[in-house]
Amino acid sequence: MIDSTTGHEALSFMDGSSGYNQIRMAPADEELTAFRTPKGIYCYKVMPFGLKNAGATYQRAMQRIFDDMLHKNVECYVDDLVEVEEARGSSL
Repeated sequence: MIDSTTGHEALSFMDGSSGYNQIRMAPADEELTAFRTPKGIYCYKVMPFGLKNAGATYQRAMQRIFDDMLHKNVECYVDDLVEVEEARGSSL
């Protein structure tokens, strides 16, 4: 990610805040995230932090979303994005 940003006039950095929580769990997998509290049993409907493959799932989603821009003017690593600009003011 860092190597691909050298030589550009401007960089814009973005962070996907709570990005994992934007990905819906498969309904069949929701019960696998069940936990119990004194008030009842609950399941996640969106992907929580800490699941074994959560990072890889999020990375794949980001690559699909930004597919046409990756390695041209956008670089992506999990929830961090950097947009490179040849000249100031040519931002997305």
